[in-house]
Amino acid sequence: MKLYMHPVSQTSRPIRLLAAEKQLPVQEEVVDLMIGAHHEEPFASFNPSRQVPVLVDGDLKITECSTILKYLADKHQLPEYPTDFKQRARVNEVMDWLNTGFYRDWAYNLVYPQIFPHHKRPSEEGHRVTIEWGREKSQFWLSVLNDYYLGQGSQWLVGDQMTIADYMGAGYVALGEIIRFDLTPYPNVTAWLARMKALPNWNPVSEVIDGFAGSLHDQTFIN
Repeated sequence: MKLYMHPVSQTSRPIRLLAAEKQLPVQEEVVDLMIGAHHEEPFASFNPSRQVPVLVDGDLKITECSTILKYLADKHQLPEYPTDFKQRARVNEVMDWLNTGFYRDWAYNLVYPQIFPHHKRPSEEGHRVTIEWGREKSQFWLSVLNDYYLGQGSQWLVGDQMTIADYMGAGYVALGEIIRFDLTPYPNVTAWLARMKALPNWNPVSEVIDGFAGSLHDQTFIN
């Protein structure tokens, strides 16, 4: 299996972390997002969405972080993707929730416009409004994550065991560290993220992301 990825890609991080923790036979191929390789051939035809990650396994090619995590868990019969229909539905629910409202506002309206020039809105007013919207909505989504999914003493997002939803969620939430977002108002989220960061391979997988965040230490962010 080959994973086309970039080490700064937030949607690649959960897959890389799962593969490292479970010692899955996944070979990595870097697509250099920083020089726009995802918009150039041959990758632009390989994935017309021009995004990573992409997983190739024999004659199968699949995209999307959530889909790849589920495929790897199914292929290797990992307990992190339970076979019980109701438990699996809960895992799918959380992953869909993360991929829709949460990540849209958290990443594309709050973080990405502040750290990537190609995500900057065309006008100053539009840019300001986008970030303000993203901040307000992100606070709402984080409250749902804190009070509902991780409320009432929950250690993990689904049930009492870590699942692939935790891998995906932790990778996504940790994106906020780049803009130095303060998670202390969300103690359940903070404690859960700390548990995920205690995984042996969190630091090696996140090393390049942390370095990128460090390169922005002089920049002022809205959060």
